[in-house]
This record gives sequence, C-alpha cells and structure tokens, in this order.
Amino acid sequence: MILFFGTRPGKKMERQLPGVSCPHCSQVGTLTLVSRPNYFHLFWLPLFTIQTSRYAECSHCKRVYHEDEFTAEMKRSAS
Repeated sequence: MILFFGTRPGKKMERQLPGVSCPHCSQVGTLTLVSRPNYFHLFWLPLFTIQTSRYAECSHCKRVYHEDEFTAEMKRSAS
C-alpha cells in the first residue's frame, strides 16, 4: 500500500490594518496583514494545521514586515 503524505500551504487570507502607520514610509492605512496556514495532508486532503505564517506588507513602499518585526501598533491591530 502506498501512502501519499506531506505538507502544503493553504489559502492566503488578507485583511487591511486601518489606522496603522508603516514604520518605513509613515503612510497610514497602507498595511495589509497576510496569513497563510501550512497543512499536513494525507492523500492531498488537509488534516491539520502545522503552522501559520503572518506578515504585513505596505502597499505604498512595498516593504514587508515579518511577525517578529511587528510594532506594538501592528500587533494590537492584527489581534
């Protein structure tokens, strides 16, 4: 019997962070929070989430901030 298992990224979810300013360009309301889960799958069916990667991207200066680089303002708005 052959088992097909592994990990795959899930669907990317995006939402705006209104009222939060970008630390690099100081523009307000340009940050988008992106969450992408990573699933363990068996026979291409997702069974459970292994981890979720989160980052914020500024639409003005295109700077990307990973979760460990979030400011206190970004953390409050992302929760």
